[in-house]
Amino acid sequence: MMSKKIKNILLKKNKNKIVSLTAYSKNYAKILDKHCDIILVGDSMANVLYGMKNTHKITLDTIIQHGISVRKGVKKSLLVVDMPKGTYKNPSEAKKNAKKIIKRTNCDAVKIESNNKNFKIIREIIKAKIPVMGHIGFTPQFKNTFRVEGKNKKQVKKLIKEAVSIEKAGAFSIVLECITPNTAKIITNMLKIPTIGIGSSLNCDGQILVTDDILGLSGFYPKFVKKYINLNTAIEKVVKKYSKDVKNKLFPKKKNFLYGK
Repeated sequence: MMSKKIKNILLKKNKNKIVSLTAYSKNYAKILDKHCDIILVGDSMANVLYGMKNTHKITLDTIIQHGISVRKGVKKSLLVVDMPKGTYKNPSEAKKNAKKIIKRTNCDAVKIESNNKNFKIIREIIKAKIPVMGHIGFTPQFKNTFRVEGKNKKQVKKLIKEAVSIEKAGAFSIVLECITPNTAKIITNMLKIPTIGIGSSLNCDGQILVTDDILGLSGFYPKFVKKYINLNTAIEKVVKKYSKDVKNKLFPKKKNFLYGK
């Protein structure tokens, strides 16, 4: 039976834009939950939090621990957790790991990147009554070289076929990453399920970005990211002031004392 949150996402197709961002902790999640439709515990934490060169080595247990934290801050939004690379090599392993994610994080769905072959795996996870979000275009778990996709007829045809196969497998939505505007428009118009774009134009049913990118914290600012504030500078100002106060004996003051003088 489809959950109310999943139904709400499906109802936004062709009506209201779907707002999505990533979160890796309760503190972020409780703020995002007020304004987002979908919150993703993304494997992008490999780069953003752990300084890894790609997402390939983030572990299932690490994703789960962050998912547990994020869940504590999410009440309204649909919570989706990325399945890390290597955790869905075959249907039985995929089901086992998806169930583990759901059981331990109490999330609403998992996300799987497409390698244009794992449609059966999506079907098997859904048979286990676990909702799946798909992901095509630039899929970092399977592609080492970044490039925009859908530039020629062959690529467009391949992406359309891949998206349709994911929908037929039973996914409730699909991320389109770094796909040309025209291709994103064709796929979005063709599918009955919502498309969530990242670097794929306004032609998608919604948008997702890495929260640390829009806050100016990650140091990664490709063209498709809008940096709304530079928190690096703001945080440095606070730390600099704190450092100065400590060195000049201006902190702690008496009002900060827990007891006595």
